[in-house]
Amino acid sequence: MAKKPFEGVKIVQLCWAGVGIYTLNYLSHYGATTIRVETATRPDPVRLFAPFAATNKEGEPVGLERSAFFSITHTAPEYGISLNFKQPEAIEIFKKLVAWADVVGEGFPTGVMDKLGLDYEGLKKVNPEIIMFRTCGYGHTGPMADQPGFGSILTAVTMMDTMVGYPDRPPVPPSTYYTDQLSPMYGSLAIMAALDYRRRTGKGQYIDHAQIEAGLNYMTPLILDYQANERELALEGNRCDYAAPHGIYRCKGDDRWVAIAVMTDDEWQSFVRVIGNPDWAKDKKYATAAGRVENSDKLDGRVEAWTIKYPPERVQEMLQKAGVGAGLVANAKDLDEDPQLKHYNFYRELDHPYMGKLRYYHPDPIKLSAAEADIRRPVLLGEHTDYICTDILGMPRDEVDRLRQKGVFE
Repeated sequence: MAKKPFEGVKIVQLCWAGVGIYTLNYLSHYGATTIRVETATRPDPVRLFAPFAATNKEGEPVGLERSAFFSITHTAPEYGISLNFKQPEAIEIFKKLVAWADVVGEGFPTGVMDKLGLDYEGLKKVNPEIIMFRTCGYGHTGPMADQPGFGSILTAVTMMDTMVGYPDRPPVPPSTYYTDQLSPMYGSLAIMAALDYRRRTGKGQYIDHAQIEAGLNYMTPLILDYQANERELALEGNRCDYAAPHGIYRCKGDDRWVAIAVMTDDEWQSFVRVIGNPDWAKDKKYATAAGRVENSDKLDGRVEAWTIKYPPERVQEMLQKAGVGAGLVANAKDLDEDPQLKHYNFYRELDHPYMGKLRYYHPDPIKLSAAEADIRRPVLLGEHTDYICTDILGMPRDEVDRLRQKGVFE
């Protein structure tokens, strides 16, 4: 059997919430041996996110192994150990893991690891070749280093919240913590580069990952426009400056919609043929993109008068067949039944000890011809503590039992 790309790489990760987890998952899914360090005294907040799938007899969610949200976002193969860093012995066990590892990843606010003596300088004393990956909102130096960096805040400070909305209404944030999805791509590439550098030189590396900078990379055109022209983006809803019709249109059914983007004059002619060559479409004001944009209000009404007659699936089919960009505005049911996703085996059903059978999605949007991503149900908090201590670190069994009684593995 062929080796996976990161087989042999050893990772210790203390990340929680989003970015750090997603970053290291790229390596874990493709062969890296990963140990996740957690503590029940301050659990990953995502373990407490709804929807919940595990309940007690009264139907109420219980414990830290109940979150379906946590479950589907933690499908990378991992070993789990509980370490309560309030106990000095837990710090010593963590240092043993550092000596074993190639990469240590953490996503805590600035200063947390430093106070424990587990910053990069501290880790190098244990393992001079270690690669340390640290991720937070604003990086670990500078005037904002100590500010918490949640995704909902970072979409605001990276201008993403100012891009979405209508001229007569307040800006609308993206529907998700968008920087949490963008940042991991940069972080994982940085770790891969550091691994390659260490392979060639024998030297480790410190990676300070500022999530705000990852988000700003996607705002480059808007920043350049201001720098060159002192021009700020004006909210236009779904409108486009150079194409029409361009928007979301109501379709037949309860709260059913379709997105349509006619980008060229040729596509406009194809669109007109699909909708039956109505007389109004022959008006000269619609003959060019500039004219259609100028008359977008009236045009959008005419387009929706046609789309409302059909389900969005039918509109999508007719327009795509004619070479016009169109796609239904999907809801959860649409995605669950999507034939393309089924073709790629996007959803996998796995059994969870507390939540029963759950459907998990494929973690990576890329298919490798020589390696398949390994997908597992999420590791339970501290699930492999004994195995890690005895088999990986070589600790005596009676020592592990003594430390457990002392509360080191909480």
